[in-house]
Amino acid sequence: MKRIIVISILLLLTFPVHSQGGFLDDLIKQLGSSSDSGQDEGTVISGLKEALTIGTRNAVSTVSSMDGYFGNLDIKIPMPEKLKKVEKLLRKIGYDDQVDEFILSMNRAAEHAAPQAVDIFVRTIREITFQDAMGILKGSDTAATEYFRDKTHDDIYGIFKPTVSTSMDKVGAVKSYNKMNRKYTSLPFVKEEPVDLEDYVTEKALYGLFFMIGEEEKKIRKDPAARVTDLLRKVFGSH
Repeated sequence: MKRIIVISILLLLTFPVHSQGGFLDDLIKQLGSSSDSGQDEGTVISGLKEALTIGTRNAVSTVSSMDGYFGNLDIKIPMPEKLKKVEKLLRKIGYDDQVDEFILSMNRAAEHAAPQAVDIFVRTIREITFQDAMGILKGSDTAATEYFRDKTHDDIYGIFKPTVSTSMDKVGAVKSYNKMNRKYTSLPFVKEEPVDLEDYVTEKALYGLFFMIGEEEKKIRKDPAARVTDLLRKVFGSH
């Protein structure tokens, strides 16, 4: 019996149990034992920054592709709340095509605007301090996303809105809206519902972008397949 216990202890020491957490959990361990592992804090933080750069680029690439917004029910831009009555009435009298065309055009405008966010995210990641990084590492599954939202929302809104405006003209969103609105206002006993479409689409585009960054962050925290560069393999490869 004693021999079995001794053998079991030796096996446990020889084959350590791996953590079931994601590799951001492993990062915290790396930071705590960097002097023993030979990896300095700078290398580990660089690994975090690279992981976040990859995650944000993936999110932007996803939403900016064809149907990146329109084909994703989690972030698809719906009819503005103030125009729900307009949508319901127009669909009721057979103008589904005009309504669908307008909804599609709003989503296309968001897809066109999304690539503008990349440079802002890259700059923000570059400016992450050690304290910021530790807060992200020890935070929730979407701690980095919340950090990005806090740091970048206003800047991204500022560049998205004119791009959305241009895109709405380019993809015909304004034309579709005007066509739909003319159908509605030509009906008896209705009145026009003014909506700031540029602001609405911009805010919805931002919501969708941050939502997808959150999804990427969850993946980064849990999925070993996210270790796609030499630096990430160096930092996380032993886990």
